[in-house]
Amino acid sequence: EKLDMSTYPVESIRNFSIIAHVDHGKSTLADRLLEITGTISKTDRNKQVLDKLQVERERGITVKAQSASLFYNHEGINYLLNLIDTPGHVDFSYEVSRSLSACQGVILVVDANEGIQAQTVANFYLAFEAQLSIIPVINKIDLKNADPERVEKQIEKLFDIPADECIRISAKQGTNVEKVLQKVIEKIPPPQCNTADPLKALVFDSTFDHYRGVIANVALFGGEIAKGNKIVSAHTKKRYEVSEVGILTPNEQPTHKLYAGQVGYLIAGMKEVTEAQIGDTLFLYKQPVEPLPGFKSAKPMVFAGMYPADQTEYNNLKSALERLTLNDSSVTVHRDSSVALGAGWRLGFLGLLHMEVFNQRLEQEYNMSVILTAPTVPYKAVLSSAKLIKEYGKDEITIINPAQFPDKFSVSEYLEPTVLGTIVTPDEYIGKIITLCQDRRAVQKDMLYIDENRVMLKYLFPLNEIVLDFYDALKSLSSGYASFDYEDAGYQAADLIKMDILLNGNPVEELSTIIHNDKAYAAGKLLCERLKEAIPRQLFEIAIQATIGKKIIARETLKAYRKNVVAKCYGGDITRRMKLLKRQAESKKLMRKIGNVEVPRDAFIRVLKRETDK
Repeated sequence: EKLDMSTYPVESIRNFSIIAHVDHGKSTLADRLLEITGTISKTDRNKQVLDKLQVERERGITVKAQSASLFYNHEGINYLLNLIDTPGHVDFSYEVSRSLSACQGVILVVDANEGIQAQTVANFYLAFEAQLSIIPVINKIDLKNADPERVEKQIEKLFDIPADECIRISAKQGTNVEKVLQKVIEKIPPPQCNTADPLKALVFDSTFDHYRGVIANVALFGGEIAKGNKIVSAHTKKRYEVSEVGILTPNEQPTHKLYAGQVGYLIAGMKEVTEAQIGDTLFLYKQPVEPLPGFKSAKPMVFAGMYPADQTEYNNLKSALERLTLNDSSVTVHRDSSVALGAGWRLGFLGLLHMEVFNQRLEQEYNMSVILTAPTVPYKAVLSSAKLIKEYGKDEITIINPAQFPDKFSVSEYLEPTVLGTIVTPDEYIGKIITLCQDRRAVQKDMLYIDENRVMLKYLFPLNEIVLDFYDALKSLSSGYASFDYEDAGYQAADLIKMDILLNGNPVEELSTIIHNDKAYAAGKLLCERLKEAIPRQLFEIAIQATIGKKIIARETLKAYRKNVVAKCYGGDITRRMKLLKRQAESKKLMRKIGNVEVPRDAFIRVLKRETDK
């Protein structure tokens, strides 16, 4: 039965998000809120109800922000609470910033055991800059080592929120969760909009359904929308007829209409995935409005080549990529091709975990088997050659593929991306962490004691130094207690070079990397050693070399298979023995000239991913 949403005027609507560091209990709190409001029935199976993706359940993390509408009666008034559960990992901060645009307040969850972590600070400032009401909640007070007083002092010192405003809860056991709902109603203001205004709907998320087309999640900033309305997209200027509107509870629940201030979904016969742009504004036909500002486009931090494992699957992979990037708009896609791997794409991601999750979703949701190349970061080059400036039409170019790296004689300087990293750690690990940061060419910017035994460090890092294994190294040095978060900090000048890999004198384009001059020798030696393990032996010798320009900086030699041609010589004249060995050497030399070094595809990728085949 369709719900009548007209009984919920703007004054009784509250739109809010739950934000926190990863694993601080956001999804568990969302489960309890859904149970208390009667949105879902109470059972022991209610774990991560809003985490619908297989990858989320397997990894135990939230990847996609999910919304749900809750109905709650407080002091005799029925309220409509629109909740958005957000991810906690730094790689998915774009999801958080997008979710906050549809909200007027947030619940900031902090673990009573771990206290404030790096992503807690980042998420707080996202909400603070958006001028949202913030409700601090201290979760997991049922744990043996919980210390809510210490966490309250941290919140007061770092965020300037009085300790008496913090609500102590246990989301797992349901302790004090009702207080959170009451605080949401009291402290978070209703949305500033009016039903009498013309329709203005912001598309903040979308998914693709094979039978119904694109399902757009919308927040209404004015007017109302119902089945049969003719709407226009401000981005594409195309006209559609609405076939269904409704709210998410958390499953789709059709309604007669959606009104200003409400959050829901609509289906309007959009058949192409490109038609539902996230950040787009929808309005009624012949009632145009000023488009909403939308979202800042996500800035990719990591680029990797993606190729189908079998080239016959190219078109299927293209279709899967289009549908998945509709649901995950922070991924950028550019066409690319490779001599060894064929036609493919160059994808931009927000981080390494984001890349892994995207790859896993392709396999699970679309049954696609793909090859990912080594991740690189976007560099820039300031050109000095008039010929190149004329060719590119500008004097500064962005390099996302090592094959595009210009020669140093035509460049005045190279620039590398930097990030401002925040590390929160127990003070006993400071020495080890400072050494790790210095090894990664980082510059210390700030150091602040949050309380007696926790420190917040701020460092300026070159992005390529942290993108691969910095997080793992930090966790192992600090026994898992340190947390890390980063934000973009622009570009800085750097001494960059392009390192090529040669097999028997022939360059392998897919193994070329852009690297800092100081790290080139160690990286070249490591890559040659790994290639030596990955490439199968041939009937001729293979020289594996790392080069910078014409200078060879590292070499490994893969010995040839050899037949024992002197096995049948039992003593006798030494010249006979020497003649046989000389003939064998000459044939090997000829073989090496004309032979092709075949690198098996899986071995090739293992080297690109920097994994050693033990």
